[in-house]
Amino acid sequence: MLQNYGKSDVTYDWYAGNSGVVGRSGKFIAAHAAHAGLMMFWAGAFGLFELARYDASIPMGAQKAIVLPHLAGIGIGGIENGVITEPYGIVVICTLHLIFSAVLGAGGLLHSNKFAGDLGDYPENSKPQKFDFEWDDPDKLTFILGHHLIFLGLGAIMFVEWARIHGIYDPAIGSTRQVVYNLDIAAIWNHQFDFLKIDSLEDIMGGHAFLAFLEIIGGVFHICTKQFGEYTEFKGKGLLGAEAILSYSVVGVSYMAFVAAFWCASNTTIYPVDLYGEPLKLSFEFAPYFTDTVDLGSGAYSSRAWLANTHFYLGFFFLQGHLWHALRAMGFDFKKIGQAFDNMENTKITQN
Repeated sequence: MLQNYGKSDVTYDWYAGNSGVVGRSGKFIAAHAAHAGLMMFWAGAFGLFELARYDASIPMGAQKAIVLPHLAGIGIGGIENGVITEPYGIVVICTLHLIFSAVLGAGGLLHSNKFAGDLGDYPENSKPQKFDFEWDDPDKLTFILGHHLIFLGLGAIMFVEWARIHGIYDPAIGSTRQVVYNLDIAAIWNHQFDFLKIDSLEDIMGGHAFLAFLEIIGGVFHICTKQFGEYTEFKGKGLLGAEAILSYSVVGVSYMAFVAAFWCASNTTIYPVDLYGEPLKLSFEFAPYFTDTVDLGSGAYSSRAWLANTHFYLGFFFLQGHLWHALRAMGFDFKKIGQAFDNMENTKITQN
């Protein structure tokens, strides 16, 4: 459950959306499906919007596009030297995203309005009840985590196989080519420390292949195993709950956003100059931010600048969200801060 500071009759305002799914695993699934539908819709709609504004005579990196460069990077659109030559493929991908967003949205509505709000209401040993959970039940949470890891691993395999069979954009030759992964464990290990400068598509695919293996093995492990030994405070007893797990999830998103920001700002193999513009430099005024290293004119910014800065600031605010929810999970009451300031205003000093 969410942090209630020992009170049993806590009510939440409408904007505390997470409170609506606490203790209702069916609603939790509905929220997941609807959220995925929103992301799908944005990707498809924004991709079509950018394609409608696309001008082949202007470098893609100077057109403030963020969806088109990603599609071009995985070899969609018949990319030649950073120019889209076959826009039909992009239209198909974006349209499929819109269709799937409708399916996911319908699934969210179905789970929210038609199916049980709590999967625990289904018959014993039924498939839906297998995914019912309590926030402080480590065995059921690790079971669900295992399924997440397997799907992530399958996604990584799909990317590796796409690069091997279809091909991805190689800035060194200015076109799409097939890339066979290099499963060199030593190289993969070493790239932990210099991934910002990695310049081999084969090594990148090898890293994804290795990651897929780890995720699937980890997923099977979490599905097949239960808590080892006694469930102690060291393992999360008394702390593991909706608020704590939300804080873990948010900091994970923050970490990925920061990595993506710095990778996008500096790497020209994953983020080719043809598609995103020149590498950026880190500047600082009222806050850190990335700036273009070439003059694009007054008020103009490269796709790389838009993407890197967006990730950087989203990562920062997600980190604040993590701290907020983590401190609440640990029992810190933020309302006491306001009360402390109020007490300071009303405090009087008397002299004897």
